[in-house]
Amino acid sequence: MNPNIQNDQDYLAEKFRLLENHTVHASKIAILKIQSWKFALKTPEVGARYQLAAEEMVRESLLCYISNDHILSEEGYYFAALEN
Repeated sequence: MNPNIQNDQDYLAEKFRLLENHTVHASKIAILKIQSWKFALKTPEVGARYQLAAEEMVRESLLCYISNDHILSEEGYYFAALEN
């Protein structure tokens, strides 16, 4: 009788690849937002309203505070020691 052994290598590799693609995509968007903000600050022809909007966009999307417990819960860690 053969033991029932699950091999999750394919699943884990695919999950890693998807997360890596998501990270690369998010970092590209972040770079574009920062470049847009820098352009708005360096160009005097750009209106003050656009500069404020660009600063607000960077502040809200890239520099927002996320609590540690939210990150841990999203990564699968639990608050009770027995559930880890």
